[in-house]
Amino acid sequence: QVQLVESGGGFVQAGGSLRLSCAASGRTLTNYAIGWFRQAPGKERDFVAGISRSGGITKYADSVKGRFTISRDNVKNTVYLQMNSLKPEDTAVYYCAADPLAGWVSVALSDYDYWGQGTQVTVSS
Repeated sequence: QVQLVESGGGFVQAGGSLRLSCAASGRTLTNYAIGWFRQAPGKERDFVAGISRSGGITKYADSVKGRFTISRDNVKNTVYLQMNSLKPEDTAVYYCAADPLAGWVSVALSDYDYWGQGTQVTVSS
């Protein structure tokens, strides 16, 4: 079983940048596709970005394409989400999650078995 811990959230003005990290322990991340999801108050948890086990496949929600970049460092057992040109509507708790079964990237929450505790991102206008 893998344990995930997110970090890097914070408060930023619109147009700014943040880099989120998802550090894994317990098992190597090469066994998992990793997804980033976010949940704003009163809203459902939505897919943001994902990366396959090899790193060769990435997928993004339309709302973040061109602004966010997901990457992984399997030596450091960490996945990153670089977020640029942030907007107030990006404000949410961001979660990383691990999918042990897929060689691709799923956008479905139900496919991810392991979740971190989340990190808050707040973007002011």
